[in-house]
Amino acid sequence: MAVNTGRSRGGRRPTLEEVAARAGVGRGTVSRVINGSPRVSAATRAAVEAAVAELGYVPNTAARALAANRTDAIALVVPEPETRFFAEPYFSDMLRGVGAELSDTEMQLLLIFAGGDRERRRLAQYLAAHRVDGVLLVSVHADDPLPDLVAQLEIPAVISGPRSVGETLPSVDSDNYAGARSAVEHLLRRGRRRIAHITGHLDVYGAQRRVDGYRDALRDAGLAVDERLVEVGDFTEEGGRRAMARLLERAPDVDAVFAGSDVTAAGARQVLRETGRRIPDDVALVGYDDSAIARHMDPPLTSVRQPIEEMGRAMIDLLLTEIADHRPAPSPAREPRQRVLPTELVVRASS
Repeated sequence: MAVNTGRSRGGRRPTLEEVAARAGVGRGTVSRVINGSPRVSAATRAAVEAAVAELGYVPNTAARALAANRTDAIALVVPEPETRFFAEPYFSDMLRGVGAELSDTEMQLLLIFAGGDRERRRLAQYLAAHRVDGVLLVSVHADDPLPDLVAQLEIPAVISGPRSVGETLPSVDSDNYAGARSAVEHLLRRGRRRIAHITGHLDVYGAQRRVDGYRDALRDAGLAVDERLVEVGDFTEEGGRRAMARLLERAPDVDAVFAGSDVTAAGARQVLRETGRRIPDDVALVGYDDSAIARHMDPPLTSVRQPIEEMGRAMIDLLLTEIADHRPAPSPAREPRQRVLPTELVVRASS
């Protein structure tokens, strides 16, 4: 049986005019049928669809997008170095969720790194040319100019985690405050009283909220917050190592550590073992993200699970809504859409 490959004789793709001639209608009528216009009779629609099938005509989606002032492309912008993106499970899980949600659409996903000034300038020029229909911003710091640039260009955008309580862009985040509280409350129930916290970058709002949850859990348990037990990290393994070493210098009697990420916890674990401390006998350890790292550590790591893939899906869902609305960035008259997803503490042998 012959298979229609969508090519006419000579290897050429069938044209819109050839479909129109085969169906006995005008070019505009074929275009209306392909674009789903209701202003076509059932008989005409059937004739055009039959001609499309017979000729193997494939619509030129690029031309259709251009005519509609669309690109059918979305940019996932990561203002971090590529090395961090590929080293941390958070980003791969986020990308997996974004890709899964886009799979049922005709949208193309562009992954763009903007970890330095040169990359940011190049990205600004690219976005100014309106080569994408929308932007996803992941791992944005408080002073990053990219969100404001996107808003000024009136490109629909969604940010993964607000920059502050007054975020003006639509955002998707997990409940960082509740997640941190659950981790510290768990350690308190285990009888730990000298609980340290290795934070993430504190110019990231999510990291600030985890610190708030840590402090409030201690206060609610009747314990004073010892700021010597709070050490700023950067969500990396090496950052976890450095932070843990500094904590032990200041507070060698620490009996538990809540780390801002599983990767950070892995670095802290190395230092604890190097200094002869057993986990969890001497020092209990809790991470954040519940990544594959948590399950494969020795001992397996207790961790706060945030639904990262679901967050990626929610970001796409929200962005497609923003694109469909054809509205510019939020103004005081229109509150930005914000979604906060729940977290869950997964208890394992490290605590």
